[in-house]
Formats: sequence, structure tokens, C-alpha cells
Amino acid sequence: MIRVALCDDDQSVLSGINALMDQYRERCDQDIECIAFHSSLELLAEIEKGVRFDVLFLDVIMPGENGINTAKEIRQYDNVIKIIFLTSTPEYAIQSYTVGAYFYQIKPICEESFFGLMNSVISECRKDRQSRLILQCKSGITKIDIDKLEYCEVAGRTLLFHMDNGTVLESVGSMDKLCCQLTQYENFLRPHRSFLVNMEYIQSISYKTIQMESLAKIPIPHGKCSEVKNSYLEYAFNRQQVLIL
Repeated sequence: MIRVALCDDDQSVLSGINALMDQYRERCDQDIECIAFHSSLELLAEIEKGVRFDVLFLDVIMPGENGINTAKEIRQYDNVIKIIFLTSTPEYAIQSYTVGAYFYQIKPICEESFFGLMNSVISECRKDRQSRLILQCKSGITKIDIDKLEYCEVAGRTLLFHMDNGTVLESVGSMDKLCCQLTQYENFLRPHRSFLVNMEYIQSISYKTIQMESLAKIPIPHGKCSEVKNSYLEYAFNRQQVLIL
């Protein structure tokens, strides 16, 4: 399901987008949940509670706080959501991209334009879901590229995601659930109950440890060395990365 939020102080605009959304759902057979907000304060209150949306249609000019400032606040909690600004004037277009806007849509929106925009943004959302993980971190909701995850470890109820650039992200969760989420990716190996490694970043494997490219050392439990080496070699052979001399 794709979750969409609409935020505009003009009820006629909200009604118009809702009508277009109903048409789009029916014609394109899409599973979309759509929630409307009449003010930025209502929207921000929900996002601060941890409610997440995939797409946000946000009016630029509203009473009180404008859409650009609202988007800046949203980005403190969620850098994943696709923000589509709605406006009757192009004067804020450049500013909109400073907050990572997905699109800047001039009102009124015609059916053809709306359908094309929805096709595009839903496609991007699905690509993100296939190649990225969405994390609830201390700093808010963030997404990580799976290919850039070097390894993950669990400490108590906290998952520590070690990225290839040295960044470490913390998120509440269990290693078992994380492994289930990543079963579709052949490059992940769980050599130890507290660690999950991306085999693309393995530098060497010894009897007791795996050394990653960052020089981090991942422990190998007693008796599991052969199993770990075989798993890694199978992965490397499948990727045609092994040279026999």
C-alpha cells in the first residue's frame, strides 16, 4: 500500500485531488490510502507522533507557516517522504528543492498531469522499498541504501547499522526480523547471532574472525569457520570474483 497525505487550507483543492485519486485508484488498480489535512499544524502533529507517509502533496502558500518551512520541519523527522509542492505560482520553485522536493506542481492539476505524476512517484517509492531500508532512528525516520550497509550488529534491543562511509545508525529492532527482511539479498551473511555482514565488504576470513574493509572484526563462533568460508566462496563464485591459481 502507498500512503498519501494531502495538506492544503483550501477545501476545494483537497476535494479535487481526492477525486483525482479515486479515479487513479480505479483505473490503475492501485492500493492507495489518502489522508487530508487542512493545516500544516495538523500534519506536523501526526508526523511528530511517528506517522509515516510515502507521498505528501503540500500547498506552498498557507495561513501561518508556509509549505517550505513546513517541509523543513518534516525533514527533521522524515527524509524519506516524497514531497510534491502545490502552488499557483512558480516563484518558490527553487526554494522547494532545498528541502528535497520530488516535484513542484502548478495548480490546478489536470487529470493527465496527475496520473503521470502518480505513476512516476509510485514507481520511485517501490524502487526505494526494493533497494533501501527504512529505519526509525533517534534522529527520526531515515532510509539507507542496502548496498552501502557494511554490517549490522545488535546490542540489547538496539540495531547498529555500520555504513560504508563510517556512519553508524541506531534503530530499535531484532536481528531475526532484519535477517528475514534481507533474505532476498544474496550478499548478506549471518556468521554470528549478533552480526549480519555484507559479503561485498569482507576483506579476509580467518579461523576466529571476519575482517571487513573498514578493519572491523566480526567474531566467528567456534566450529562455524568452515561454514562461513563456504558461504562466502559460494557467493564469490556466483559473482565470478574467485580466481583459482
